[in-house]
Amino acid sequence: MPMSLAFERQLVLVAVGLLLIATVVPLAGFMLGRNVYRPTAGLYAGVVALLGAAITGRWLREGQGPFLTLYDILLSNLFSLTLVFLLISIFATAVRAGIVVTSPLLLVLGVWLTGVSELSVPLPGAFDNAWLWVHVLSGKVFLGFCLVAAATAIIMLTSAAGSSDRSSRLTPSPERSEQAIWALFFVALICHSVMLVAGAVWAHSAWGHFWSWDPLETWTLVTWLMLAGALHARATFRNMPHSLGHVMVLATFAVAFLTFFGVPFFSIAPHKGLM
Repeated sequence: MPMSLAFERQLVLVAVGLLLIATVVPLAGFMLGRNVYRPTAGLYAGVVALLGAAITGRWLREGQGPFLTLYDILLSNLFSLTLVFLLISIFATAVRAGIVVTSPLLLVLGVWLTGVSELSVPLPGAFDNAWLWVHVLSGKVFLGFCLVAAATAIIMLTSAAGSSDRSSRLTPSPERSEQAIWALFFVALICHSVMLVAGAVWAHSAWGHFWSWDPLETWTLVTWLMLAGALHARATFRNMPHSLGHVMVLATFAVAFLTFFGVPFFSIAPHKGLM
């Protein structure tokens, strides 16, 4: 029996509730000077499980992936961003402090999700091919890696600006955190490049052309140029202040975030409502 829309909604609400707790716990830990990564990571695992179940139930009920509506995009990206941060933080301890930054952002997406319509829209037959999957999945991985890099950059900036022991505890190993930021950003560039190429091939099969300079495509290209520019500056100017590099990372993520969650829903582009 397919999952009902009401039960799917309950799963989403519980997941948002866990994100609220996951936002409060790290902040309380920071104020008390305690490491609360493990309990917060446990909350993230719960969010991933609940949203994964909601996506699976919706997929089976509607017979299509979460591609088209604002609800679909928010639901799938909330799942993927939480999962990517959780997986990276498990293996890279240098980025764990970024959970103080990622949790509020994920909570905002979750609250936004609860306020939009769950009604689905049929996926046009011309859109349904393998390149769409490559385009969407690489885009989600890109944004996830970019989020972790940006969150770590914020922690580095905060730690550098603060003078208290509490601030310094955020980055016990600044060198490892710095390396992690740029390694994540490099992977993000690779994923973004795959997203662009796959998107062009998919667009040709769906609309008959590889590129149309619609607002979403244009801002996606701007994001790629900012990614490549930041990495080029980091490799070329060895004496560049770390803080300047962190600002470049944050600016790139801000543009990427607005491209994913702003441009497709406030333009008349063919990409409207689709990522």
